[in-house]
Amino acid sequence: MASGASMADELAGVFARVSGLLLTPETVNTALKLITALARQTVPGTAGSGITLMDQRGERVTAAATDAIVERADALQYHLGRGPCLKAWEDRVVVRVDDLARDDRWPDWGRPTAELGLRSSLSAPLVAGSRALGAMKVYALEPRAYGPREEQVLTLFASQAAVMLANLRTAQDAERVSDRLKDGLREREVISLAKGIIMARDGVDERAAFLSLADVAGRQRTTLRQAAERLAQSTVQRRR
Repeated sequence: MASGASMADELAGVFARVSGLLLTPETVNTALKLITALARQTVPGTAGSGITLMDQRGERVTAAATDAIVERADALQYHLGRGPCLKAWEDRVVVRVDDLARDDRWPDWGRPTAELGLRSSLSAPLVAGSRALGAMKVYALEPRAYGPREEQVLTLFASQAAVMLANLRTAQDAERVSDRLKDGLREREVISLAKGIIMARDGVDERAAFLSLADVAGRQRTTLRQAAERLAQSTVQRRR
């Protein structure tokens, strides 16, 4: 068992490495694997560790796992739609199972998982602000492997993973907003350009030019932007 000082040093080391990563889906996946690997090493008695998230289709998936047996235990939870990891995520609480073979809360998950060789589990939610993003869990080969100290340690790991995931999502949201703003500006620019072409060509004011462009879009069954882009492109081609 690692001493308190050495455990703190290990946690500080991995969190420092993670915090220095440029946030992209690829580097976050690497960091999640790093966190689960260190959790297996740091939490005494642990045979495997994993992190459960939701994919783009809204399905629960194991985003990082140290061992195939973790993925098998997780897959059974997803199939059943219940289990300690999902309970930790749903209720935002740490869930400990002292003996998978005897626990009566999820017998249809615990007993088959015990047959895989796992006997204890500890799950902590990934919570960032008001959002529950997923859960992190560790499994042990022996019953009653975990207690309050291990709950505290796993909560630290889960908190770090949650912060990193929340930061990535914030960055992705900001990028999507930026792309929408750029697209909106582009649309306004091309429509303004098309109105200017019509004003110069037909000798009309801005309002009449806009109505003319809208009429063209209606007849062509296209959007205002598409009609404006076609007009601008045809004008450039005629001038060549």
